[in-house]
Amino acid sequence: MTAPAMKTALFVSLALFTLLYLAAILGAVRRARRDRRDGEPPIAPGPLQLGLGFVTNFFDTLGIGSFAPTTAAFKLKNLVPDEKIPGTLNVGHTLPTVTQAFIFIAIISVDVRTLVLMISAAVAGSWLGAGVVAGWSRRRVQIGVGLALLAAATLFLMQILGIAPPGGDALSLEGVRLAIGLLGSFLLGALMELGVGFYGPCMILVSLLGMNPQAAFPIMMGSCAFLMPVGSVKFIQRRSYSLPTVLGLGLGGVPGVLIAAFIVKSLPLTWLRWLVVVVVLYAAFAMLRSAARERAAAVPARHRPALEA
Repeated sequence: MTAPAMKTALFVSLALFTLLYLAAILGAVRRARRDRRDGEPPIAPGPLQLGLGFVTNFFDTLGIGSFAPTTAAFKLKNLVPDEKIPGTLNVGHTLPTVTQAFIFIAIISVDVRTLVLMISAAVAGSWLGAGVVAGWSRRRVQIGVGLALLAAATLFLMQILGIAPPGGDALSLEGVRLAIGLLGSFLLGALMELGVGFYGPCMILVSLLGMNPQAAFPIMMGSCAFLMPVGSVKFIQRRSYSLPTVLGLGLGGVPGVLIAAFIVKSLPLTWLRWLVVVVVLYAAFAMLRSAARERAAAVPARHRPALEA
């Protein structure tokens, strides 16, 4: 199959995955409307959720990443229960990410075979990771997300301080480097279901393998655009997400992507990255502190006097 034909097939497949996701979301909305009782919160997103979707996906398109800032906002504003954060991130950011994928795959050159194989590996990892994370307890999610935020802050610092690997000029991978790239994509796909953003780790992965760092954009966005619908279906099936927030992230996020990609295109973001590091570190420690409190609350009452003594 020629490269143009492979790219066309990739776009068609992405459209089909997106339809699968939309069908799952519409089904979730119908169920929520049917099961909603008097006095329960509305299903429709509010201004805060729509604004969060716009801002995080606007800066995601410019290279900041969306998962870590969104998680920090969830924790700071108590928007989403801790155990539903991974599902809400993946389900909510799917449509904006698909939009980015169509844009970056179309405009940035990268070997289509390498792109397709790395996307496939990430999707396989996502399918495994979502099945595991969706069934986790609240405390386990708190620990996992807290550690994921610490990892994200570390990656942000590496970018700010310029200590990330510089990369090379290659636009494709072969042999051992391709095998390493596929394994790395598989692991990143699995970790993404926990809330570890794909952009920073993917940038480091392709740079270490000698690829042009610009190649990270279509690989990252393409991988996320395929793996997020796959993971989202599992989170939706288990109802491990917040529907109003999911709708706000999606509906607010798509315009943010389009404005960033076609109108703004680039901004000086160093100051914003420093702000994100501070906020993400605060959210990480808050999440881990919540996990510690969960553990203390789970201690049987008969053991508490001895522990307190």
